[in-house]
Amino acid sequence: MSDALPLNSKVRFGALAAAGDREHARQTVDSLSDWGYESIWAGDHVAFMGAIDDPLTQLTYFSALNPSLIFGTSIYLLPLRHPTTVAKMVATVDRLMGAGHFIFGVGVGGEFPREYEACGVPLKQRGGRANEGIEIIKRLWTGEPVEYHGKHFNFGKTTMLPKPRTPGGPPVWVGGRAQAALIRAARLGDGWMPYVVTPKRVGEGLEFIAREAEKAGRKFVHFGTALHLFVTLGPSYEDALDVAAEHLSKRYAMDFREPARRYAAVGKPADVAARIDEFIKAGIRDVNVDIACAPAERDAQLEQFGTEVIPILRR
Repeated sequence: MSDALPLNSKVRFGALAAAGDREHARQTVDSLSDWGYESIWAGDHVAFMGAIDDPLTQLTYFSALNPSLIFGTSIYLLPLRHPTTVAKMVATVDRLMGAGHFIFGVGVGGEFPREYEACGVPLKQRGGRANEGIEIIKRLWTGEPVEYHGKHFNFGKTTMLPKPRTPGGPPVWVGGRAQAALIRAARLGDGWMPYVVTPKRVGEGLEFIAREAEKAGRKFVHFGTALHLFVTLGPSYEDALDVAAEHLSKRYAMDFREPARRYAAVGKPADVAARIDEFIKAGIRDVNVDIACAPAERDAQLEQFGTEVIPILRR
């Protein structure tokens, strides 16, 4: 790996989490902490195949219950919103959580075009809006006057205060695996969050980002890498794959068996740990677990991953 991408030295484990009410939120945060997770992540959609809450509101509430954890969006669909209002919301989240406790993972989505239609945003503009949005947000977080005249956003001199608690604002980690996303991570981001990728694809992606960052003259103190990883534990590889395929196929309204086989970590704890180790060797430093199973079994799977898989990888 090029010196242009100094990766974090520590590997951390987090979980994708949601809570339907206050008591469930408390149970979720307490349980994940007890089971060895260090971070909690929330996804984002305005309209999705199933119910989903706003991630910034949810994570801020989670942080009040356990301020010592790390919290992040995986991922926030930035093009659906105007970047000035997002800058204000995320600065507030960062101030409430405290410096170093929030990671702003952003991406463009596009798998569900109707949510773009519902927000009045042309789907084909999502990449350009994301690029301009990241630039605007980072400039507003400085607390200095910002004037911007771009293709998608245009406004006169504006100062946004108070600034985030984290100097310069929370890190912006870019999600996606297409070349445009890798270029966005290299030129505008502070980290990369791949999704449905192989370990080989992770390594190749980081090499590409390193080259693009060097071309752009960017110098990183450290560069974050987080993987949104589907995980299903079971008595055997095939049994776990059956469960993962069933539930991911329902979630995404498509046959997900082959993608689950290719991209997920399934099987016994040792099988799952071995697969994750491949991603760690490829450069992943934050492993964010998205359990694919029946809702009633989710907590048991999260506990088993925390108590049986994480210890293997820690060794």
